[in-house]
Amino acid sequence: MRVLCIGGGPSGLYFGLLMKLQDPANEVVVVERNRPYDTFGWGVVFSDATLENLRQADPESAREIDAAFNHWDDIDIHIGGRTIRSGGHGFIGIGRKRLLNILQARCEALGVQLVFETDVADDQALARQYGADLVIACDGINSRIRTRYAEPFAPDIDPRQCRFVWLGTHKLFDAFTFAFEKTGHGWFQAHAYRFDDTTSTFIVEAPERVWRAAGIEQMSQEEGVAFCERLFARHLDGHKLISNATHLRGSAIWIRFPRVICHRWVHWNTLDDGRRVPVVLMGDAAHTAHFSIGSGTKLALEDAIDLANAIGRAHGGIDGLPEALTHYEATRSVEVLKIQNAARNSTEWFENVERYADSLAPEQFAYSLLTRSQRISHENLRVRDAGYVADFEQWLAAQAGVPPETLHLRAADPQHGLPPMFTPYRVRGVTLKNRVVVSPMAMYSSVDGVPGDFHLVHLGARALGGAGMVVAEMTCVSPDARITPGCPGLWNDTQRDAWRRIVDFVHANSDAMIAIQLGHAGRKGSTQLGWEKMDYPLAAGNWPLISASPLPYLPGISQMPREMTPADMAQVRDDFVANARRAAEAGFDWLELHCAHGYLLSSFISPLTNLRTDAYGGTLANRLRFPLEVFAAVRAVWPAERPMSVRISAHDWVEGGITADDAVAIARAFKAAGADMIDCSSGQVSPDQAPVYGRMYQTPFADRIRNEAGIPTIAVGAIFEADHVDSIVAAGRADLCAIARPHLADPAWTLHEAARLGFRDVTWPKQYVAGKRQLETNLERAAGVPPGK
Repeated sequence: MRVLCIGGGPSGLYFGLLMKLQDPANEVVVVERNRPYDTFGWGVVFSDATLENLRQADPESAREIDAAFNHWDDIDIHIGGRTIRSGGHGFIGIGRKRLLNILQARCEALGVQLVFETDVADDQALARQYGADLVIACDGINSRIRTRYAEPFAPDIDPRQCRFVWLGTHKLFDAFTFAFEKTGHGWFQAHAYRFDDTTSTFIVEAPERVWRAAGIEQMSQEEGVAFCERLFARHLDGHKLISNATHLRGSAIWIRFPRVICHRWVHWNTLDDGRRVPVVLMGDAAHTAHFSIGSGTKLALEDAIDLANAIGRAHGGIDGLPEALTHYEATRSVEVLKIQNAARNSTEWFENVERYADSLAPEQFAYSLLTRSQRISHENLRVRDAGYVADFEQWLAAQAGVPPETLHLRAADPQHGLPPMFTPYRVRGVTLKNRVVVSPMAMYSSVDGVPGDFHLVHLGARALGGAGMVVAEMTCVSPDARITPGCPGLWNDTQRDAWRRIVDFVHANSDAMIAIQLGHAGRKGSTQLGWEKMDYPLAAGNWPLISASPLPYLPGISQMPREMTPADMAQVRDDFVANARRAAEAGFDWLELHCAHGYLLSSFISPLTNLRTDAYGGTLANRLRFPLEVFAAVRAVWPAERPMSVRISAHDWVEGGITADDAVAIARAFKAAGADMIDCSSGQVSPDQAPVYGRMYQTPFADRIRNEAGIPTIAVGAIFEADHVDSIVAAGRADLCAIARPHLADPAWTLHEAARLGFRDVTWPKQYVAGKRQLETNLERAAGVPPGK
């Protein structure tokens, strides 16, 4: 096979040598526009796992690379005059030039033809010149070949919000270092690491608006570097910062990171000699991963390994290429996307350093940084550095008001403290024993709005199951406020007394709190039960609907609601107040106002559902007017010592709808009105929604609202492990976690997760204590823990 690699970076060189190793008869040419010893970077970073991949792919070059690497385990975080260190991370750094030279020498030894100082203007002409059967386009982040074939490759290029400059210094850092410095314009951060015996990489980064406000855009290259030296002087110990991009002038050395995602990586060209030759994207030409997780070179090298392996497995030489390339694109793109998703999370964290630096204590800021990608969870971090995590758990427990002398070490292991999930949380006069909330879930099992035995068992079982609080499903404030005929209410005393029976059971038999969620279905009302034809009108007996505007939920299917009048608003407000009074009489500990999911109050907030032209429509402030009026009226009658939260849809997932930016403004408005907490859900406002699902996919909304609007939050959505809860709470992304579907499958989810963690200091109902030790023993046996440990 004749292989042409356009681009002599790590992926092109490594693929070339692997193809020669696979079959010495392969003819491989690598064409590079620069000279052999040119480089415009400093050092690159791998993980230990990446080096192991290199050892398996080519032990000889791996030995030389390994010998040139600088290895360290620690991360140092400098913030607010503090230095916080975490270990066990397993990084290795090497100079980019040194890495390329090792790969170049290995290629030459194997017979790969290296062609330097050749700028490729026409890949097809070059393919004809070398008679290529396979063209690898590894020509970097600004790939000409990707641009030439933009239609088939379909690149999505997103320039991110920070400016950064890649510098070096002779200060030798003994840990991967993150340093944060605040200026009068905002925060700058440095990413620094040693990569050889004399030099460290020193990347300086700041949001675009901060960078411009600091005047760097108008500075010469030398002035910009001097600015960074002064700003980070205490981290440099008198050493200078160095630029090796002397070919660039002024502030051109400061660039924005482009996130590159290509929807396809393989394109088949038909050359003028009639041959069909595939062009395959590799490395930064195909995808990028932000330098904050150090994965760009890792991805490039692993691309080369995976493609070479795919070709080797396909057999048949050239005839096997279609199969090999199809497999490579299908499998490798999935693995890359995982890294890119983590890199996106990391990128966005650094774009919003102000959010965390100004709201979190240094201890929690550091933890948030370490877990920013969501690939490292609380327990992952414990594996890396158990001592750091134990110390942090002690600190977090103290912040939650747990006296040090009452902290119980789980399983008598000094490396474990009180898991964040099991720290208490106090709001007004209510203290939750832990951070787990049973999310409100519609059960469609009431008769005439009266909750019955099913609700007693359903909510009672979950209160016994260890959660800090259970929240009853949306309880409707009038008969025509119901979603379905099976929804509960609180519009009469019979319903109040039925709820009081449930509340009394929870209080008498558990140490959980119980909350009520009050709402009005609005245009989504008068529908069939959830297990029938959800969101479709009743076959008979429909009641009239009201909404912010006369828009049906399902066009052509749902009822047309009428637009609410001032009199309607007054009546609905009074209904909420009357229901809140009954909720207090029933003994509920907490009240949540439902302003999400397209129900009545939500229909006022979203521009998709509010087309009014009066004082209750138009601007966000106007659209919030009625929900805030209802909130204020309810808060006035709800007992002052009991908390009140608001559930919102923090994103409509529809173009033109509510966004995360709007959600922060909405939260600020409810905070000003006296809300204690925002319950951060999303969607269900429009049937046209297109949510981006995934693990903990709505938690970023809780994070933004908590740390920008400055109000506690509840995270909800695809949170299904104790490790998720621990990570969210510990990082300050939310204060409570609402767990829905896992609690449907397992009423005692919290108790079972405690046992799975090995945390024994959790209260079980006395009737069930006999099962506690058996469960713990079975889990210990499954994990291979010796008896008695």
